[in-house]
Amino acid sequence: MPMEKPTNIIRTSIYTFLQNYQYFTTTVAFLAFPFSSSLLLSQLFLTSSFSSLLPFIYNRLRTLFQAAGFPSCEFFTILTLKLSQTLSSSIFTLPFTLTFLLFAKASIIKALKQHHHKVSSSPPSFSSFLSIFNPLFFTHICNSFVILSANATVFAILFFAFNFLEEIGFSPDWLLFFSATGAVLYSIFLANALIICNLALIISGMERRTSGYLAILKACVLIRGRTSTALSLALPGNLLLAGVEALFQYRILRIYHHGRNFDLSMGSEGVLIAYLYSISVVLDTVVSCIFYKSCKASFLIEQEEDRYSYQIEITEGETGDYLRVKNCEELP
Repeated sequence: MPMEKPTNIIRTSIYTFLQNYQYFTTTVAFLAFPFSSSLLLSQLFLTSSFSSLLPFIYNRLRTLFQAAGFPSCEFFTILTLKLSQTLSSSIFTLPFTLTFLLFAKASIIKALKQHHHKVSSSPPSFSSFLSIFNPLFFTHICNSFVILSANATVFAILFFAFNFLEEIGFSPDWLLFFSATGAVLYSIFLANALIICNLALIISGMERRTSGYLAILKACVLIRGRTSTALSLALPGNLLLAGVEALFQYRILRIYHHGRNFDLSMGSEGVLIAYLYSISVVLDTVVSCIFYKSCKASFLIEQEEDRYSYQIEITEGETGDYLRVKNCEELP
């Protein structure tokens, strides 16, 4: 069976979401609501005059890039600003990410762990999905280090590339062209790292004794040959989340920055937008779970057809569990 098309995976995900509409839009959505609220409110607090976190991070990153010898061009100015906003928002929402968001993802993974799409009429108890919270937590921490390493690698490559171009005397027009090329390459590299980390988070919840860097390594193997499908699935989800954030900026931040004080109607609208963001997070996680199941089914069939000469398994050792890659010749 070949890998399912992105449209089929999205259709299956929407069907699964609608089959369990009440559970996903109440229990899970309210679990994710504090994270969604903190993420949206971070845009308000970080841009207000009361917060010095964003200017502090921006100035430190700009000083670091200047000390490293990065050229003073518009590309690195924009990149520094976006990185500062991302880091500031991540720090602001970190407590909610490590608690409410992971609990929401754990509840979704626990519900969809079975082979059927219909969740039981009695939703999983708190203790049932708490059992997979620890693997999710450990994998999320490891994912953070992977993302930091990916950014450091790209910056190192850009540093040597731009310094080499300046040494050989390229014109500013060529530097602008290479800046745009660097932005595209950076986006592609980071998108692949985020996809692998997201799949590793699903794997750590779906499979026993697989978490942390083992889950990331297994995600790298499992996604082989399926990167284009993963990117096609990630694009609609990210556009949906970005659209909800843009709606919050237009309906709440724009009015607030024009000097209007918060009132009941604005607060109610903000709560509704945060709830829509929670629904978007839930739907994106459901898509990731269905994508994992599709990857797993395709990978097992490819192994049966000897299209790959390895098999992944978790082996118990004296010092703990470790990942073993076996050749097909070793298989019984």
